Amino acid sequence: MLAMGEFKHFVIVKFKEGVAVDELTKGMEKLVSEIDAVKSFEWGRDIESLDVLRQGFTHAFLMTFNKKEDFAVFQSHPNHVEFSTTFSAAIENIVLLDFPSTLVKAPA
Repeated sequence: MLAMGEFKHFVIVKFKEGVAVDELTKGMEKLVSEIDAVKSFEWGRDIESLDVLRQGFTHAFLMTFNKKEDFAVFQSHPNHVEFSTTFSAAIENIVLLDFPSTLVKAPA
């Protein structure tokens, strides 16, 4: 049985050359910890994909919200607006996907 779940904000990034990625990820961790609308946050750096498949993208960020309205609260939050300026300046290319999730297999 498929169940409608939370709302997800999925970001895949190719950073500009020379960007201090560690500082940005720490900044993002701080940001999400300050905004209650964010249910969970996880991120990672690709270590397995072939370069031809990766297309230069190296990092993925996934935020989970209980509902779409919580995502709207996050988007308009002053801390997010401020951080977005810094984050955007460090990005060479980005893919954003915002979607209601369909839970197929629940975590064990």
